[in-house]
Amino acid sequence: MKTLIFGLFGICMFGATVFLFVLLIRALLKYLRSGEVRKEKAETKKTLGEALKAHRTRCNMTQEFVAESLGVSRQAVSKWESGVSDPSTSNLLALAKLYGVSAEELLREAAETQRT
Repeated sequence: MKTLIFGLFGICMFGATVFLFVLLIRALLKYLRSGEVRKEKAETKKTLGEALKAHRTRCNMTQEFVAESLGVSRQAVSKWESGVSDPSTSNLLALAKLYGVSAEELLREAAETQRT
């Protein structure tokens, strides 16, 4: 009787192991097939800092020039662009004016890419 119970238990464990192995293989295949999608999302994802930097470079401005125009340090501009900190509302409005875009557009660029 014990042998029968241990035999059934062994078969159940073998079946569970095979089932988990199949699930693991399916998950890995799904992950590998999604590589292009993950790459595309990473390319389109833009933070507020990246949007600020893109507009600054589009306008051919240096961080130092932007800092002097706004009355802040160059390090503050660097922190905004790297995402370490965010500009205050008044600085965001000043940045938008300096870059010739609306503050809504700057925020929209970051919000749209974070939703995708």
